[in-house]
Amino acid sequence: MSNSNIPTTAKIVRFHECGGPEVLKLEEVPTPEPGQGEVRLRVEAIGLNRAEVLFRQGKYVVRSHPPCTLGYEAAGVVEAVGDGVDKKLLGKRVSTVPSFGADKYGVYGEVAIVPAYSLAAYPEKLSPQEGTSIWMQYLTAYGALVQLGKITRGDFVLITAASSSVGIAAIEIAKAEGAVSIATTRTSKKKAELLSLGADHVIATQEEDLVKRVGEITGGKGARVVFDPIGGKGVELLCKAAAQGGTIYEYGSLAMEPTPFPLLITLPKSLSMRGYSIFEVVAVPATRTQAEKYVFDHIEKGDFKPRIAKTFPLSQIVEAHRYMESNEHVGKIVVTV
Repeated sequence: MSNSNIPTTAKIVRFHECGGPEVLKLEEVPTPEPGQGEVRLRVEAIGLNRAEVLFRQGKYVVRSHPPCTLGYEAAGVVEAVGDGVDKKLLGKRVSTVPSFGADKYGVYGEVAIVPAYSLAAYPEKLSPQEGTSIWMQYLTAYGALVQLGKITRGDFVLITAASSSVGIAAIEIAKAEGAVSIATTRTSKKKAELLSLGADHVIATQEEDLVKRVGEITGGKGARVVFDPIGGKGVELLCKAAAQGGTIYEYGSLAMEPTPFPLLITLPKSLSMRGYSIFEVVAVPATRTQAEKYVFDHIEKGDFKPRIAKTFPLSQIVEAHRYMESNEHVGKIVVTV
């Protein structure tokens, strides 16, 4: 079921082969109809994620099989619902929670077909650009730091690649829980901005000794929780910087190289190192509900403020992906429709 006066065609982004940003093509297709359990969203804004760059390159944990669409996060208005979906959703302004397979659905376009279970209302005070910039970052950080890590007042939390949207969310969550955030970035170029966004300490890893600085900040204790999307050989330094009995959460593989398990460092320190993803949060309904409420409430209170680095129109999706690959941004890259 759908509203009347819907355009018969829509522009969506697809790629027909894996590769660089230039493989993304804006194509006009017949307006798709939602199937069982699905809705069609009239998209207003799209939040970009590093996962989509890897998916486009054919290097993501979920493999792409072109031609295909891509994208996890969009904000918009429900304009059609499929069988089995509550018709009261029609006309609702919502955003999508990354809770579906990257190879099953994609939101880059003027419209997006998504499962109804992926929808969530975002705080009314947010714009669509902000509404599409909350779930991936805050739910990812929440799962590792609050649900699993159970950070509390006085805990030291080491957050690598902290200028990403997830990194900034982790800084805000650490502050909300009374923990001390130690953010890392490669050079001092983003240092002042990260401090202004709430980081308690910032380490420029190409200019400073990470292990030494963490030791100084923590009084020799080390970080009880380490939140890292990079992996690779750098985990050895993270293990050295971790506290006795600490845990290192690996939620990405940006290093694009094998990640060793530094046994001789972890043994005497009784460290845990584990893989983690947002799907640990969103796959369990009760956990997802609790996590979404946590994020929603903190946004309403003003504790969390989604930071948008730069916006691009849909026609410049290639440029938006190039900008993400440049690593120049601090916060979320958003595409407007």
